[in-house]
This record gives sequence, structure tokens and C-alpha cells, in this order.
Amino acid sequence: GPGPTCVLGIDLGTTSVKAALVTGTERGLALAQSCSRETQAHSDSLEAAPQGMEQDVQKIIRALNECLAALPQQQLQRVTHIGISGQMHGVVFWKSDEGCKWSESGTGPAFEPDKVSHLVTWQDGRCSPTFLSSLPLPQSHVSLATGFGCATVYWYLKNSPDFLKAYDAAGTIQDYVVAMLCDLKKPLMSVQNAASWGYFNCRNKSWNTDILRKSGFPVHLLPEVGDPGSIAGRTTCAWHGIPKGAKVGIALGDFQCSVYSCLSERTDAVLNISTSAQLTISMPLGFQPPEAPDPSSAVTYFPYFSGDYLAVAASLNGGNVLATFVGMVAQWTQELGLQVQESAIYPRIIQAALAQEHSKLSVHPTVFGERHLPEQLASVSSIGASELSLGHVTRALCRGIVENLCSMLPVQHLEEMGVRRILGSGSAFARNEVLRQEVERIFPFPVVYGKDVDAAVGAALVM
Repeated sequence: GPGPTCVLGIDLGTTSVKAALVTGTERGLALAQSCSRETQAHSDSLEAAPQGMEQDVQKIIRALNECLAALPQQQLQRVTHIGISGQMHGVVFWKSDEGCKWSESGTGPAFEPDKVSHLVTWQDGRCSPTFLSSLPLPQSHVSLATGFGCATVYWYLKNSPDFLKAYDAAGTIQDYVVAMLCDLKKPLMSVQNAASWGYFNCRNKSWNTDILRKSGFPVHLLPEVGDPGSIAGRTTCAWHGIPKGAKVGIALGDFQCSVYSCLSERTDAVLNISTSAQLTISMPLGFQPPEAPDPSSAVTYFPYFSGDYLAVAASLNGGNVLATFVGMVAQWTQELGLQVQESAIYPRIIQAALAQEHSKLSVHPTVFGERHLPEQLASVSSIGASELSLGHVTRALCRGIVENLCSMLPVQHLEEMGVRRILGSGSAFARNEVLRQEVERIFPFPVVYGKDVDAAVGAALVM
């Protein structure tokens, strides 16, 4: 025969695009091939600089096309289902009949964006606390924050209303890709992505259209909403060798797919530290989030699959804090007339910290604030003359990153929820033994590392 059928999983991330081919074996599903490409899609925001954070959709789709072109053709020809996840909260606008152009590439038909805006990402900071407080109160369990799709639409409505007139469709970047593949006239969005936009009621699975309409919000831009795991449509033509008519799932949140790729027991907690950081546990079956958010709460309830929810402490401060510290050290050495590459600094500060098992120094690492405390900055205290070495400071910084997460979702709460084990994942753990030591010091559970949290694989497994 032609070989087993394959499922293609795609994740459209903040810095890279990943594609994974999953196929059935005698032992169950297994990863057959994967490919990743950096998007290098950051683009200056003309309207909202310097707070704006935008990406060029052309470059994201180019990276996606490169990924698919690098996968084996014979396996792509056996793809029957496509699962797509991507960065939540963000928003991209397009013209529904002119969102892309299809053309022949070396590996078969492919599409390129046409009448499409930049992607305003989840990291966008254009909506100040004052601006957010001027918006109507959502009927949702999620507090509104800058970078959320609906908040960004409100910002355009106030600051650049003509911009919105050029488009009649909107969604996350992953919703856009699904709409192009299936030629959807109206975008279709999963409950996961809708909740991440704000102004969405997860209990009745509907937008707050009355509240939005009263304030002049362009409700025609809101996508239809469906359940995660359902089919959005079928590919309308062949795509890089993938046959026409392959089923395409409704686009999913990258966070939920990452958790899905590794979470096997309800008694597991997932601790992920990469650019940002998250600590996640499953809520009991039948759990429903509160009617209204607690703006001061550090825990958010994310819609998962089959009506379940995850409790998530999502910190904006993870590996990016260590990267900022490394950048600071590099800048200081440069100002002293020396040249040291940042790539050489990272392993050395880790080595220095491994030599200092203890540090009284206390670092509160929230240089990027937190969604529930946007005004909060970082601080250092308990500074003693004997604890100013690079090793002491790095050790305290790593401990601070873990303690900050732990303050958001405390150990006592994890114990009450029946957590028995922590699955540690993310790029920061892979290269930072100090971080691993601090996790084991702070959490009284066995910690298993190397769980590859992979949103592309998770998106494929959901299908």
C-alpha cells in the first residue's frame, strides 16, 4: 500500500513556525517528521510606536511555506487531517475575498497573503491601563488586557478608524491560515481563541455583542465560534502536495496544544519556562469559571478540550528576564571598552551561579510587569556586600523567576488540587541547570524534565 495516513500539525509561534507530521504505528501515534523556521517577522508599528508590537504576515507565511517544502513529499501526499495552533490574543485583519493569492511553488500550489494587515501580537502594549479602563466592562471570566484582539480593535476605532474600513474579516494568525485553506467567507474561531480576545462568554459560547454594539464596536469583524477539536472545513485545493479535500481543524490556542502534547494525568502540573512562563493544572470535571473576572487574580482559566478548563498562572516574565540580564551585562562590558558576545555570557553566568548554592539576595524579576499588575516593575532587596558576585546575582535571579510563578499559583493550592508531579518543559530549562535546581528547591513534588511541550504535535494529536 501507499503507507499509513498522516496528520499535519502546524504551530504559528511568536518567533518561529513549526510543522510536524504525526502518523499511526503499532504502538500508537508517533512523530514522523518535523521542521521549524524562524519567521524574523517583527515589524515596526507606524501607528502605535514604540508600544506597538507587530509582525509581517507575509514573512510568517513564507516561513510556513518553507517548513512544508522541507517535509517529505510522499508523506505530505498521505495527509488526511491538518491541525493548526498559534499565538493567542493577537489580531490580523483581511479582506474576505482577497485575503490571499494562490500560485504554483516547487512543491505544488501555495498561497501568499494579499489584502492583509500586519499581525498585532499578544505582546502589543498600545492599550494603556487608562485606555482599557475607558472601555465597557466585558461579560466574561477573563480580564481585558493590552494585546487582546478586541482591545486592539477598540484602539483602532479611537485612533485610526479609517484603518478598519479597509477590512471585513479578522482573527488570530492561525484563524487566518484556516480561512485561507478552506476558503471561508466568514472566519471561524475556536472557543480557546475567542476567550483570549476578551468580550467572550465561555458559558454560553457567544460574543458580548450587545455590549460591543452599544459602544460602536464593528461587530461584523467578529468571527463565528466553534468547539476546539471540530472541523472548520476542507482544503479547497492541493497545498504543497497535501491532497485537496483534507480536513482542517478549527484553529487552536498554542498554549492548550502545548499542554495537550504532554499532559497525561490530571494529577500532573505543567511548568513551562521559555520566553514567558506558565504553571498549569487541570480543573476538576464540570468546573465552570466565575461569571466575572477578579482583576487582581494571577490565575486565569483557559478553555481546554471537551468542555474542560485549565487553571493557568501565566507570567510575562520567564526566559526573557534572563535574556534582558545577559543584554545588560553585555552592554556594561561594552561601555567599559570590552567586547563580549551575549552567546558567550549565558553559559558563564550559569557556571558562576552553580558555584553559589545560596544567596540571600532577593530579586523580584517582573521587568515586564504582569497582566494582573501591569504597573509593577522589578526590584532587588537584601543586598549585602558579600553577595554581589555574578554567581550570587544570577542564582537570585533564577530563584526569583520561579518564586514569582509560585506566588501566582502557590504550592498549597497545588497540593489541595491533588497535584503529585510537575512536568518541567521549555527552552530555559534545557540550558539552565540553576533554574532546575531552584524549581526542585521550591516545589515539594517530583519534577520530570524533558517533556517536550510541542504545540505543533499537540495540534496534530487533537485531530
